[in-house]
Amino acid sequence: MTTLTKPEQHVSSAASVGSRKNRPQKRSKTNIAAWVAYAILISIAVLYIMPFLLQISTSFKTDAEAAASPVSLPQTWTTEAYRKLFLNSDFPSWFKNSIIVTVFVTLGRVLLASLAGYALARLRFRGRGVIFAALIGVMAVPGVVLMIPKFLVINQIGIYDSYTGMIIPLLTDAAGVFIMKNFFESIPPSVEEQARIDGAGLFRVFWSIVLPMARPALITIIIMSFQGSWNELGHFIVATQDPSLTTLTKGVAGLASGQLSSGSQYPIKLAAAAIMTLPVAIIFFIFQKRIMNTNDGAVKE
Repeated sequence: MTTLTKPEQHVSSAASVGSRKNRPQKRSKTNIAAWVAYAILISIAVLYIMPFLLQISTSFKTDAEAAASPVSLPQTWTTEAYRKLFLNSDFPSWFKNSIIVTVFVTLGRVLLASLAGYALARLRFRGRGVIFAALIGVMAVPGVVLMIPKFLVINQIGIYDSYTGMIIPLLTDAAGVFIMKNFFESIPPSVEEQARIDGAGLFRVFWSIVLPMARPALITIIIMSFQGSWNELGHFIVATQDPSLTTLTKGVAGLASGQLSSGSQYPIKLAAAAIMTLPVAIIFFIFQKRIMNTNDGAVKE
């Protein structure tokens, strides 16, 4: 058994002392870098959330105070803007129309996107590649290009100025089909083969086996569909003209442009915008941890 000589012991002890001296320096540098990163992220977060906070605070001001000091906190808190919005305007009708359209569009998009995605991922049929290429091509087309053709089709088939014309054209979404197809392809086919051996049919395999495993993708589609249909404006401009079918986006856009009120009336406009923002924010915060969480529903072979 060998032992260290005195020179070797001196060298090893000096090295250990030097490494101990360097550790606090490394830790301090790491802490400084972390604090700098946190400061940058907090600054960016404040920049993003500041307009929303100003929107909320201004909605509780009087008209005169909002015009005189738009970026300060209210000196006199009042709910007059919200009272006018719900009692002296068509805002409740706008809200009802948006809820009806959003619920039906979200449910329809989730069902159709999951069915189409599964068909493109698992079924082998002629023209499958062409359909998928056309799907990618549709995703590249700007929505504004389709507004006039959409109006002509809706008017021609007789569903203009109706809930049908507002809902049916929004039921399909190329991005949703694309997401579902890619997620279904990540699921091992052996799971479906085992179910078929046990006697399950095609739809039973999809509904009872594959679809529950695609919960992360479904949550993503739900959020995208809810947000997209809730914030939709262009389609409702060309699909409706009846004031009783006005949605929140169309009504708030008219309110912001001054078509429905005289003067600036910043509080009532920002109150309407704040209420319109809340449902999307609530849905996102509820499901944010499940958006495309690939660990959820994972399969071990």
